Amino acid sequence: MGGSHTKSDPPRYMNTKEAREVAGLITENCVMVFSKTYCPYCKEVKNIFKNLNVPFQCVELDIRHDGQELQDILQYLTKARTVPRVFVNGECIGGCSETKALYQTGQLKDKLESCGS
Repeated sequence: MGGSHTKSDPPRYMNTKEAREVAGLITENCVMVFSKTYCPYCKEVKNIFKNLNVPFQCVELDIRHDGQELQDILQYLTKARTVPRVFVNGECIGGCSETKALYQTGQLKDKLESCGS
Protein backbone atom coordinates (compact mmCIF):
# COMPACT_ATOMS: atom_id res chain seq x y z
CA MET A 1 0.00 0.00 0.00
CA GLY A 2 2.97 2.32 -0.40
CA GLY A 3 2.20 5.83 -1.63
CA SER A 4 -1.24 5.94 -0.07
CA HIS A 5 -2.97 9.29 -0.34
CA THR A 6 -5.58 10.35 2.19
CA LYS A 7 -8.29 12.87 1.47
CA SER A 8 -6.65 15.40 3.81
CA ASP A 9 -3.27 15.29 2.03
CA PRO A 10 -2.81 18.11 -0.46
CA PRO A 11 -2.06 17.07 -4.03
CA ARG A 12 1.59 17.12 -5.13
CA TYR A 13 1.11 20.28 -7.20
CA MET A 14 0.41 22.22 -4.01
CA ASN A 15 4.13 21.94 -3.18
CA THR A 16 5.41 23.57 -6.38
CA LYS A 17 6.77 26.95 -7.40
CA GLU A 18 3.44 27.58 -9.15
CA ALA A 19 1.53 27.03 -5.89
CA ARG A 20 3.91 29.38 -4.09
CA GLU A 21 3.43 31.95 -6.85
CA VAL A 22 -0.38 31.76 -6.58
CA ALA A 23 -0.20 32.09 -2.78
CA GLY A 24 2.14 35.06 -3.09
CA LEU A 25 -0.06 36.83 -5.63
CA ILE A 26 -3.12 36.37 -3.44
CA THR A 27 -1.28 37.62 -0.34
CA GLU A 28 0.57 40.53 -1.93
CA ASN A 29 -2.32 42.08 -3.88
CA CYS A 30 -5.42 43.62 -2.36
CA VAL A 31 -7.35 42.58 -5.47
CA MET A 32 -6.17 39.56 -7.42
CA VAL A 33 -8.05 38.28 -10.45
CA PHE A 34 -7.29 35.00 -12.20
CA SER A 35 -8.79 35.31 -15.66
CA LYS A 36 -8.78 34.20 -19.28
CA THR A 37 -8.51 36.80 -22.04
CA TYR A 38 -11.51 35.55 -24.04
CA CYS A 39 -13.90 35.12 -21.09
CA PRO A 40 -16.79 37.63 -20.99
CA TYR A 41 -17.31 37.05 -17.26
CA CYS A 42 -13.67 37.86 -16.62
CA LYS A 43 -14.01 41.08 -18.61
CA GLU A 44 -17.08 41.99 -16.57
CA VAL A 45 -15.21 41.53 -13.29
CA LYS A 46 -12.25 43.58 -14.51
CA ASN A 47 -14.64 46.33 -15.59
CA ILE A 48 -16.21 46.43 -12.12
CA PHE A 49 -12.81 47.17 -10.57
CA LYS A 50 -11.98 49.68 -13.34
CA ASN A 51 -15.31 51.47 -12.75
CA LEU A 52 -14.50 51.65 -9.03
CA ASN A 53 -11.01 52.99 -9.86
CA VAL A 54 -9.55 50.13 -7.85
CA PRO A 55 -6.17 48.84 -8.93
CA PHE A 56 -6.02 45.09 -9.35
CA GLN A 57 -3.51 42.49 -10.41
CA CYS A 58 -4.57 40.03 -13.08
CA VAL A 59 -3.11 36.76 -14.32
CA GLU A 60 -4.42 35.63 -17.69
CA LEU A 61 -4.30 31.84 -17.40
CA ASP A 62 -4.81 31.18 -21.10
CA ILE A 63 -1.60 32.96 -22.15
CA ARG A 64 0.68 31.37 -19.57
CA HIS A 65 2.50 28.11 -20.27
CA ASP A 66 1.62 26.99 -16.71
CA GLY A 67 -1.99 28.24 -16.81
CA GLN A 68 -3.45 24.75 -16.49
CA GLU A 69 -1.37 24.10 -13.37
CA LEU A 70 -2.41 27.43 -11.88
CA GLN A 71 -6.05 26.59 -12.55
CA ASP A 72 -5.59 23.21 -10.81
CA ILE A 73 -4.15 25.04 -7.80
CA LEU A 74 -7.02 27.53 -7.76
CA GLN A 75 -9.52 24.67 -7.94
CA TYR A 76 -7.91 23.05 -4.90
CA LEU A 77 -7.88 26.35 -2.98
CA THR A 78 -11.36 27.57 -3.88
CA LYS A 79 -13.27 24.36 -4.74
CA ALA A 80 -14.17 25.91 -8.12
CA ARG A 81 -12.46 25.61 -11.47
CA THR A 82 -14.23 28.39 -13.34
CA VAL A 83 -12.80 31.80 -14.09
CA PRO A 84 -12.66 34.44 -13.01
CA ARG A 85 -11.43 33.60 -9.52
CA VAL A 86 -11.41 36.84 -7.54
CA PHE A 87 -9.56 37.45 -4.29
CA VAL A 88 -9.92 40.54 -2.12
CA ASN A 89 -7.61 41.00 0.83
CA GLY A 90 -6.52 37.36 0.58
CA GLU A 91 -10.07 35.98 0.58
CA CYS A 92 -11.69 34.33 -2.42
CA ILE A 93 -14.94 36.15 -3.03
CA GLY A 94 -15.88 33.86 -5.91
CA GLY A 95 -16.38 34.52 -9.58
CA CYS A 96 -18.32 36.99 -11.68
CA SER A 97 -21.77 36.41 -10.18
CA GLU A 98 -20.52 36.74 -6.61
CA THR A 99 -18.38 39.80 -7.38
CA LYS A 100 -21.28 41.47 -9.19
CA ALA A 101 -23.66 40.76 -6.30
CA LEU A 102 -21.19 42.21 -3.78
CA TYR A 103 -20.73 45.26 -6.02
CA GLN A 104 -24.48 45.84 -6.38
CA THR A 105 -25.09 45.62 -2.61
CA GLY A 106 -22.13 47.83 -1.68
CA GLN A 107 -20.42 44.98 0.15
CA LEU A 108 -17.55 44.92 -2.35
CA LYS A 109 -16.63 48.49 -1.44
CA ASP A 110 -16.59 47.49 2.25
CA LYS A 111 -14.27 44.55 1.50
CA LEU A 112 -11.99 46.83 -0.51
CA GLU A 113 -11.76 49.29 2.39
CA SER A 114 -10.52 46.49 4.63
CA CYS A 115 -7.33 46.29 2.60
CA GLY A 116 -6.81 49.98 2.06
CA SER A 117 -8.04 50.35 -1.52
